[in-house]
Amino acid sequence: MPIRPLPTHLINQIAAGEVVERPASVVKELLENALDAGATKVMIDIEQGGVKRIRLRDNGDGIPRAELALALSRHATSKIASLDDLEQVRSLGFRGEALPSIASISRLILSSKHKEATQGWQLYGDGQEVFGEPEPSAHAIGTTVDVADLFFNTPARRKFLKTEKTEFGHIEEVVRKLALSRFDVSFHLNHNQKPVLVLPQIDEHLSAERRIGELCGQEFTQNSISLDYTAAGLKLWGWISLPTFSRSQPDLQYFYVNGRVIRDKFVTHALKQAYQDVMYHGRYAAFILFLELDPQLVDVNAHPTKQEVRFRESRLVHDFLVKAVSQALADIRPVTAHNTVIEKIASVATDVTHTSTSDEFLKDTFHTTSQSAAQATTARMGTYFTPQQARLNMPVREQLAVYQQLYKPISEPVASVTEHSPIANITPQLTQISDDIPPLGHALAQLHGIYILAQNAEGLILVDMHAAHERITYEHLKHSHSQAVLRSQPLLLPISISLSKKEADFAETHLSEFQQLGFELDRIGLDKLTIRAVPSLLKEADAERLVKDVLADFIEQGSSQRIQQATQAILATMACHGAVRANRKLSIPEMNALLRDMERTERSGQCNHGRPTWVAFNLEQLDKLFLRGR
Repeated sequence: MPIRPLPTHLINQIAAGEVVERPASVVKELLENALDAGATKVMIDIEQGGVKRIRLRDNGDGIPRAELALALSRHATSKIASLDDLEQVRSLGFRGEALPSIASISRLILSSKHKEATQGWQLYGDGQEVFGEPEPSAHAIGTTVDVADLFFNTPARRKFLKTEKTEFGHIEEVVRKLALSRFDVSFHLNHNQKPVLVLPQIDEHLSAERRIGELCGQEFTQNSISLDYTAAGLKLWGWISLPTFSRSQPDLQYFYVNGRVIRDKFVTHALKQAYQDVMYHGRYAAFILFLELDPQLVDVNAHPTKQEVRFRESRLVHDFLVKAVSQALADIRPVTAHNTVIEKIASVATDVTHTSTSDEFLKDTFHTTSQSAAQATTARMGTYFTPQQARLNMPVREQLAVYQQLYKPISEPVASVTEHSPIANITPQLTQISDDIPPLGHALAQLHGIYILAQNAEGLILVDMHAAHERITYEHLKHSHSQAVLRSQPLLLPISISLSKKEADFAETHLSEFQQLGFELDRIGLDKLTIRAVPSLLKEADAERLVKDVLADFIEQGSSQRIQQATQAILATMACHGAVRANRKLSIPEMNALLRDMERTERSGQCNHGRPTWVAFNLEQLDKLFLRGR
């Protein structure tokens, strides 16, 4: 068969196979065009899951009559004009392929009125490359794209579509993603003449939680914290779930880069790593996060669907995300009633804002913003933010004199509900609440030797003493270990391992990195290494497997957290075994000492396994239990 050019309509249909996978792809492309056109109101009408009809109306700038036919031509766009524009794309669309691809596999009507025109115009298409002349049309300022009989001329593609319910579910998810990125735009989604989503325009960020609650559920808004970080030319803001609010699937994870929703392996790995110390294995965090950076530092032209991007400094972005999110999680702790709305672990909403303008952000701390900046952020982000809590600039430490008493016989009587004396008989001096009440209050008694009952200004605090002490001990061990030089343990008998030549070459090139992790490696052949020393804390671990895993991480991600994770697992085990056990009777001073340490300790809201360490019940909740006031 001789080589010959393909017909234009066939080229468009081939291109449509990359751009239009299903009806949801059409909705995504049309929505992005509407947002790029400056629309503040979008109406989406769907029939039969989008197969029969997709109609999208917007109030954007509109398309002039002379450009209607160009809008349906391949590689015609108003969003870029040069290579410089392509290297710093700021719009959601830019290739000029969406409309011609859609027009080639559907019966399309494009109607529009430009903001400076006095007359609206429309153009018809039926899957051919010739569209005729525009016709006059009564139309408000903006654009309407009416797509009917999707895939009518490519029946093989129709066979791969799922049920009507499934296809509409994908459409709804597309609208949901874009609605979460543009609070200033109203979205109306109808299916078979029935309203499904009605999201009014939000002029101020103060009402952002309303839309988030509608799209992600009130449970997410009640169990999330907001964050706003700036460092090294990167800015991250949004909402992340508490570790105690986890999901079995990553179905509530939305990440945006310069307003574009993406899926990126480096981003996913970074956020997973940030949560690894406070969440159950096999569970997933929920988040809505927005990353803002110079468009020149990210390539959005990496995939036909534009859902994958490439970062010029992927390692920098990865470490920034880990630092930002882990710091926000570490700063979740009880604070005074004057400065917080936190009263129960299930409804925490706190603001942690840090700023750094230097690449030194990769060091141990971020610098806190000024009070004025925090107030500005509070005004912008709304009720998710509470007045800023300054980070405690002190290491995690225990009151050793107090905790030594935990393993001594108790000579003084301990108030416990397991004994015959009721709580009402506790010494009045112990139950008296002073004017200066700590966040977790003052201890009252123990419950079954497991829980600590405490009273604060708002109501009742219930603490799992083992889980709380386990976290305190764990953070203390981590801090102590991080301050010490990583020691190596020489092996009596060196271990020889076989690798691929690529892996051996990489290991030889990065021997210094392995040495910093506590390994001593030598290359003894084309595809062989010898392990002569391992980190002392991991001397009982499988050295061969550990080296191979670390090497794989280095090759794939540029760094490895294997050693840190393995070390932390050992420290967590040590903390678990060293924490106060159930049925250990504590005195009131011992319980209060534990509460005060919880208030100072990072991540004290969860134990090492991700379980909550304390809950709170305010007086209103307690009154409801006993029907007071009814």
